[in-house]
Amino acid sequence: MPLLDDYLSPQAQQAVIAGLFLSAGWWVVALQNRRRDAKLRVDRVDDMQRALLAEVRAHVVSLERQMREGNYEALLDRIAQGDTALIMQHGGNDRIFKAVLPEIHLLPGSVIDPVVIYYRLIAVMDAMADSIRRTARASADRAGEMMLDYILLSEETREAGLDVLEILTASLKGGDAQVQAMLESQQEAAVQQIRQNLSQELGEMRDRLNRRSSDRSGL
Repeated sequence: MPLLDDYLSPQAQQAVIAGLFLSAGWWVVALQNRRRDAKLRVDRVDDMQRALLAEVRAHVVSLERQMREGNYEALLDRIAQGDTALIMQHGGNDRIFKAVLPEIHLLPGSVIDPVVIYYRLIAVMDAMADSIRRTARASADRAGEMMLDYILLSEETREAGLDVLEILTASLKGGDAQVQAMLESQQEAAVQQIRQNLSQELGEMRDRLNRRSSDRSGL
């Protein structure tokens, strides 16, 4: 390089050029590794969400089938008849959730809370089922009361599971932004429903007040 001939020998110039190429190579490799790690992280998060989606969907379908087939009513009848050989279906399979739990922080923030709440409800269901089995041997009446609570909890768990399915599906389609857009849409729909119900209730209240006023004026 003629411009550097007055300052550096040809050997030194070659060393500088080689060093520049080496530094550039390090930056290129580092950028490639960063892109590769980011891609692997995205793929891992998607795999986790798809696995959770399948597990939650299977349990929600099971809960809906139990309610549709009247299994809970049959259990109540057995308890009332003093049947102590009480068999209740396992609340839900949480093997996938336990497997991804160490990495759950990788999931989008809008996904983590609903998923954790849902699986917490499953754990409560399982604990309550065990308690009902034990109680049924000593007190059919008490076990029947607990079974009613169990049915209500099952419905709450089903609703939570449906919410998780919607959130996971939205997240897989468009990430956290898609989830937020879905939640905002649901909130707007809920507000509109409240306004509609409130308007109807106010209208009914006015009608009742008008009828009372008419009845009093006719006395």
